[in-house]
Amino acid sequence: MIRFVASAVAAHSGLAKHLTKTTSISSCFSSPLLAAIPARSMCCAAPMVKERQLQIGANSVHFVEAGHGNRGVILLPGALGTAWTDFKPQIEGLPALLPHHRVIAWDPPGYGKSRPPEKEFTVDFYERDAAAAGELMQKLGLERYSIVGWSDGGITGLVLAANQPDRVEKLVVWGSNSYISDTEANIYEDIRDVRKWSARMREPMEQVYGVDHFPKLWSAWVDGLLRIYHERKGDICCGKLKHIKAPTLVVHGAKDPMIIPDHVPYLLNNINNTDLHVFPEGKHNIHLRYAKEFNSIVAKFIQG
Repeated sequence: MIRFVASAVAAHSGLAKHLTKTTSISSCFSSPLLAAIPARSMCCAAPMVKERQLQIGANSVHFVEAGHGNRGVILLPGALGTAWTDFKPQIEGLPALLPHHRVIAWDPPGYGKSRPPEKEFTVDFYERDAAAAGELMQKLGLERYSIVGWSDGGITGLVLAANQPDRVEKLVVWGSNSYISDTEANIYEDIRDVRKWSARMREPMEQVYGVDHFPKLWSAWVDGLLRIYHERKGDICCGKLKHIKAPTLVVHGAKDPMIIPDHVPYLLNNINNTDLHVFPEGKHNIHLRYAKEFNSIVAKFIQG
């Protein structure tokens, strides 16, 4: 889930304990609220990439497919994200590192080219997205597969790995969480009005959804998160984590201002067989800023 934190919080003591597995972590730094929102890139045609659609429930789901292996990995984008806005470096780079995998990146139902119908942010929208992602992989003939999920997509990945544990081989998440804190619930209202965003932050999403429609969709997303906060007391998928069987890699940007530090140790302590990799200077969009290193880490974990 995208997190907008007005000022970063000092590293949680539990997180510091786990960080000894991989690397040291420096303190987070204060950052202006909207400057923390990662800019997204737009589509640029990559070689050997197919784009097509499959009917999943009420949606004609658009997805990008790269590589020719007999194993699968699905890339799950963040809030309102699409295959190309969120995963261009992975679509172009991972197939060479994962020669035995087909890399699938989708526009979740109601996002990007997977419209109509429009997204409905019901209290169970993560569960519905997880079910749709699992059905997509089954229809592609990929009975077992790995998941790589960023932000909102990481939450979808957690739910899918918990609900279908025997189908998921490996799980990679970053910038993700399984609950909404009181502080975060207040933050959602603060960032509801996209007119306060810089043009650089708005324009990629305006290109996908239109200048008039993007604010409405973003506000609906905020409402969906607040609905989970009020109706589920902030519990997105905490109870599901214990059902995840897949070896899980939590990747973290030590200077990510969009998630409170508590989420990282919470995932590590509640999912069996987890590991952690930290980018000491990384923020929320580490897979875009450090694409080559990120791709290498993910490929090594998936093949390991």
